[in-house]
Amino acid sequence: MMYDAVTLRTQLEARLLALGARIDDIEATQREPLGEDFADQAVARQDDEPLDAIEGAALSEIALTRQALARLAAGTYGLCIACGKPVSAARLEALPVTPHCITCARDARS
Repeated sequence: MMYDAVTLRTQLEARLLALGARIDDIEATQREPLGEDFADQAVARQDDEPLDAIEGAALSEIALTRQALARLAAGTYGLCIACGKPVSAARLEALPVTPHCITCARDARS
């Protein structure tokens, strides 16, 4: 598997920082005091649901990114964690944090 480990590590670490900033922004928004008006409070709480979903997705991506960095450090980046076969370059380019080849990813979804 051909990739520049230094560049990849830099990109993954930058992604971690961006995701951390996103989570900080979401949490800051959710900590904002609610207005005294009940209708305003209801709207603000309704807005929390999509923010919670976005935060959950960011936390999942952080975990995947940390795992990818660990595989990179261990020398196993680019190998499927399920079958051990190489993950295609196109898949890694599209999803640099993916731990699975396309076959194993499809099998896991079905």
